[in-house]
Amino acid sequence: MKLSHLSLALVCLFASFAAAQDLLPPIAEGQRIATCGHSFHVFTYNQVAQIAQSAGLKHELVGLSSIGGSTVEKHWLVPEDKSAVKQVLKTGKVDVLTLSPIWLPDPAIEKFIKLGLEHNPDLRITVQEYWLPNDEYEPVYPLQTKKKIDHDATDLTKLAEANARYAKDIEDMVKGINQTLAKPSVLVVPVGQASIALRAKILAGQAPGLKKQWDLFKDNWGHANLPLQFLSSYCHFAVIYRRSPVGLPVPLALKTLKGMSEDDKAKLNTLLQEIAWETVSKHPMAGIMKPAVLQ
Repeated sequence: MKLSHLSLALVCLFASFAAAQDLLPPIAEGQRIATCGHSFHVFTYNQVAQIAQSAGLKHELVGLSSIGGSTVEKHWLVPEDKSAVKQVLKTGKVDVLTLSPIWLPDPAIEKFIKLGLEHNPDLRITVQEYWLPNDEYEPVYPLQTKKKIDHDATDLTKLAEANARYAKDIEDMVKGINQTLAKPSVLVVPVGQASIALRAKILAGQAPGLKKQWDLFKDNWGHANLPLQFLSSYCHFAVIYRRSPVGLPVPLALKTLKGMSEDDKAKLNTLLQEIAWETVSKHPMAGIMKPAVLQ
């Protein structure tokens, strides 16, 4: 190996070591998960379980509230005798509660957090920053689900700018809640940011098996096809367990993708894992960085 190549390799090695030193240790015990979600989130409940089990973790699914097109408030309004999530939170036997608002404000986020922490002070709550519906940040109701959008024509620079505005709103809310709690119980899962990174790979011809941005979506509004679903689930796995998903096997559902070779499925799976870890491990509110690094 030439000296210049050796020097570069050493620099990369030390940079990787330094980055690892900046992260909290992985969570080695399987986590008990409850989820309140709509169609841009609820699939993570079972998919993260599959991912965790493939990593040898005793992941437990303890409560699910699934309502299409739902704010967190809609989940809160479900009577307790019909809400598996409220019931299990009151037992204190939940390690992580995952939430995904549509637009803010959504006061029920704090209601669920208060309920959960009353019964388990160590509960962690994740708030998903999802990919923007219609490829734009238009936080209005009723939801514009019938708007005509061509995902292939989306300018990713403008999309990233819109996502940054949306993410700031979510993160300002989370910061405020954590300041009130005087501890970082609430974490952010930056799926929107990861999705833009994947779309950039598609445009660059670097996403095996994916030829266009539309391959990620079922419709204009942005319901996710399997690759985008698993990108989200890998992001959630990374936040929940503070560990990289890179190297885990191809999930069974991804193996069902049609029109894609087995080799491309494997390479795509690795790409989704890499993007998820790259995005989450560098996000200051994902709960992975050591507090000293964030100061």
